[in-house]
Amino acid sequence: MQSKYWNDTVHKSQANKVGIQVFCPSDSSNGYTVDFSVYTGKNSFPADRGLSYDAVMSLLDRKVLGSGYHVYMDDFYTSHKLFTDLFALKFGACGTYRDQRKDFPKTAANSLSRSSSRGSIRWIRDGPLVCVKWMDTQVVSVCSTIHAAYTGERVQRKIKAQDTWKTKSYSCPAPVTAYNQHMGGVDLSGQLLQYYAAQHKTMKWYKKIFLHFLDIAASNAFILHKELQGNMTHDQFMEELIAELCGASQKAAPKQFSTDHVPIPGAELTSDVRRIASVGRRICVHCKAVHGKKLQTPWKCQASPS
Repeated sequence: MQSKYWNDTVHKSQANKVGIQVFCPSDSSNGYTVDFSVYTGKNSFPADRGLSYDAVMSLLDRKVLGSGYHVYMDDFYTSHKLFTDLFALKFGACGTYRDQRKDFPKTAANSLSRSSSRGSIRWIRDGPLVCVKWMDTQVVSVCSTIHAAYTGERVQRKIKAQDTWKTKSYSCPAPVTAYNQHMGGVDLSGQLLQYYAAQHKTMKWYKKIFLHFLDIAASNAFILHKELQGNMTHDQFMEELIAELCGASQKAAPKQFSTDHVPIPGAELTSDVRRIASVGRRICVHCKAVHGKKLQTPWKCQASPS
């Protein structure tokens, strides 16, 4: 069963006061970015059913409808209408949701309070959509058209009791377990983009967009190389990529050392302690040529005649 997650990156230009959003669907198994859409706030999406709804629908690959792909998303995108429409298109969906969103259940039957014990579960079903609430350190709200509310999953949490930390097992709803598993790709994708990012401070929003796409291309190239070859680390891959793009060689020529050109003391030996720090010192040729400073040194080159 294939899975995808959705992630959005926001770019803001202080110079033009323009907010730019880049919506990127990615493979949750490896973080590969499969597509993107740049939203500028001016009729970018024709459906006009809300930014989060239109962003997801516009980037769906209709050629794989009903082929078993599941879409995972955070609460920015999740809505009752989006999930039911995706289900009608034979796309399963799962994501966290905001209680105030339209058409989500707001009944005491599936509510939790701050006094609810950890591991408490509440759920309610509306046709194909199941909405679950689970108490971890705080209330977690997840809805899904893929999973049953609870199938016996448990998670381990560390708790402090009598000044010692112990591990305790808690019941966990199936949608929460799946969401945490697949949305872990968000962290993977973000890390790959940030480790060796080409981003730098600029007042031009279009430069940020270009550099972000450059980072995505490099990250995708590394993921594909890892899938096909799997014998290079991320930093090794980036070093080789940069070297090839610049037309440079990573293999630097070995330095040639001569046994004659080594430093030796140039100061004369003296028993006069008042002259030990100054006797025999001469102006350093390197300091004079490179830094333009006349600094004295007690050393000289062995190959030097004097």
